[in-house]
Amino acid sequence: MSSTKPNESDPAGKGFIPHLAIDAVIFGFHDNQLKVLIMRYSKTGLNALPGGFVRDNEDLNQAAKRVAQERTGLSDIFLEQFYVFGDVSRHDPSPFITFMEANETTTNDLKKHWLLQRFISVGYFALVDFTKVSPTPDKIFDSCEWCDLTALPPLIQDHNTIVEKALQSLREKLDDKLIGFNLLPEEFTMAELQALYETILNKKLLRPAFQRKMLALGKLERIAKKFSGGAHKAPYLYKFRGK
Repeated sequence: MSSTKPNESDPAGKGFIPHLAIDAVIFGFHDNQLKVLIMRYSKTGLNALPGGFVRDNEDLNQAAKRVAQERTGLSDIFLEQFYVFGDVSRHDPSPFITFMEANETTTNDLKKHWLLQRFISVGYFALVDFTKVSPTPDKIFDSCEWCDLTALPPLIQDHNTIVEKALQSLREKLDDKLIGFNLLPEEFTMAELQALYETILNKKLLRPAFQRKMLALGKLERIAKKFSGGAHKAPYLYKFRGK
């Protein structure tokens, strides 16, 4: 079997499962803001989520991890499949036609290119430590950058809807999975954890009630105090058990 990696620019899409795509909503947390990694297609100004396709010899989850790793530079990424996007209305080949024409894609019949066909997309969200990510575009993108969740640019096709659905799923799983596990540094204060929750939920939380709730989950380990002046003002540091 050939070791040559399949090329997405191949008009027939040889080496990929047809009509199946992956879109990844990669969340990071920085300066009390939730960030999303956004790509910009070369020479077009068109913005999109990181995405990709599934190779013939590749598991679906393996393909999602590959897509996320290529864009972040991280090998150990928390990924969760959250929805399948398959509405007929999401089929809009115009962004890809714009990209191909701007980059002088050559093929005998552009309309038959596999990337212009209808795709079902499996949505994944990823949770990463913002400080450890090296946003990395590939040759078809001008940039790969963090954007504030509250100030996202218009995205191609239904990608803005995909972000909204990922955020909804993230909110629903906060308590079950302590999502902060991958969005915060290894050691953090209760105030930093609360800020993360408030940012994701987009609402203020009462500090005493929040602290009681977090400690009752049994997943936090108190390890030390964070000295930032007088000892009486130093908050405790925590980490997640098992880290």
